[in-house]
Amino acid sequence: MHMNISKLFLLTGVFMFTSFVYAQEKPLKPNKPNILFIVVDDLRPELGCYGKAQIKSPNIDRLAMSGIVFNNAFANYPVCGPSRASLLSGIYPGTKRFAVWNASQDIDAPGIVSLPMHFKNNNYQTISLGKVYNNFDDGKGSWVKSWRPPAANWDYQSKESIRVFEERNKERYKDKYVRDNNNLPQRGPAYEDPDIPDISYEDGRIASRAVEELQNFSNNGEPFFLAVGFKKPHLPFNAPKKYWDLYQKKDIKLPANYFFSKDAPDMARLNWAELRFFYGIPASGPLPDSTAINLIHGYYACVSYVDAQVGRVLNALEELGLSENTIVVLLGDHGWFLGEHGFWTKQSNMEKGPHAPLIVKVPWKNGDAHTSALVEFVDIYPTLCELAGLSLPVHLQGKSMVPLLDNPSAAGKEYIFYRAGTGETILTKTHAYTEWINSNSGQPYARMLYDHRTDPDENINVADKPENQKLVEELHEKLTMHLKARNSITIP
Repeated sequence: MHMNISKLFLLTGVFMFTSFVYAQEKPLKPNKPNILFIVVDDLRPELGCYGKAQIKSPNIDRLAMSGIVFNNAFANYPVCGPSRASLLSGIYPGTKRFAVWNASQDIDAPGIVSLPMHFKNNNYQTISLGKVYNNFDDGKGSWVKSWRPPAANWDYQSKESIRVFEERNKERYKDKYVRDNNNLPQRGPAYEDPDIPDISYEDGRIASRAVEELQNFSNNGEPFFLAVGFKKPHLPFNAPKKYWDLYQKKDIKLPANYFFSKDAPDMARLNWAELRFFYGIPASGPLPDSTAINLIHGYYACVSYVDAQVGRVLNALEELGLSENTIVVLLGDHGWFLGEHGFWTKQSNMEKGPHAPLIVKVPWKNGDAHTSALVEFVDIYPTLCELAGLSLPVHLQGKSMVPLLDNPSAAGKEYIFYRAGTGETILTKTHAYTEWINSNSGQPYARMLYDHRTDPDENINVADKPENQKLVEELHEKLTMHLKARNSITIP
């Protein structure tokens, strides 16, 4: 008996000591935590930390080990302009707001207090580097300082790419109609792999500038909201050769669902015009398999290239002693298709379009966990406000994700919403339902329904199956209620 009691005291002491040490490892919450907000263009959740072992993303994976990975995070519009304007304003995109690729917050929601402006109004130093808003001069009054690196010739670096780009543009401007319509670009190659240093491309210079700004903040001690916008893996898929060399072409495969979804309506098709502007891409029809493989290879190379730039910024945060006081948010502004459904680019209601990575590291909270709860990008604004102890502006339409940061296994939202073109989608934990609505009658003229329990890749539209009629009606009602609430917001 004496031996058992001794062992019990010993074990209790070890447990208390271990708990004490563990508690000491977590820093106390500062009064004004810094924010490092990293947004990556066209980044889909195909990373090592998302279980995609073929992708070399060690730096983002390292961030994930100390943060919470959101497995089911969705942009509210899968295009750069509206996605960014929506998440930075905290309001949903709609038919008359954030509805086009180059949507502007200042035009569509004038007077709104943006996320960075709210932090600026609370005595934060707010800085924007690279592509944060889609339009460089958007979000007026949000930043103490904003900067983008100059990039000539669409940031091509190889002599051959620059030659092709310049020749195509000379031909383009011989035609008066094309001259007068700048929405008809003729670009260079869709990818290149020159053997050059990282800093030769824009993202390398953006990372360098971010490190400089972190050094300044380390010296002056002022609370900051530093937004860093990296441009890759946006087209063209240009990255230094060493990142292409991380992948063997023989290991790259076309997706299993390299076909259009069965029974899906024609308006669900994606013409991927953004890609067709590039040299070597056919103006219509499918891609040759060899071209498709090269594009996937280029996308992977760009992901690894931008991962290295993220690593430089995260390393500086650690080395400068800022990491314990800094919340880090990393996200892709939306997803991207790499041949799924025969699609390329992103402007689609199909899941690969809006589905994006989202990782949030809060130094004083536990990390190294995943949550499968549904979240949407309008939730980011209220989340950062709550974490920083700021008030919530009355216009916000999202909900804080802090309960999920505290308990990643929590249920979260029952459903979220996103839109693309004229398609409106409600996503539940089991189904994705999309409607295309007649603007005159207000009634849907086409529908899609996918059961993610049996068809996670959305290969068979089951909206017209008799056994799904009740579910379609229920989701239609929920979607209709959302559209009314979304459009009724009053912007101060």
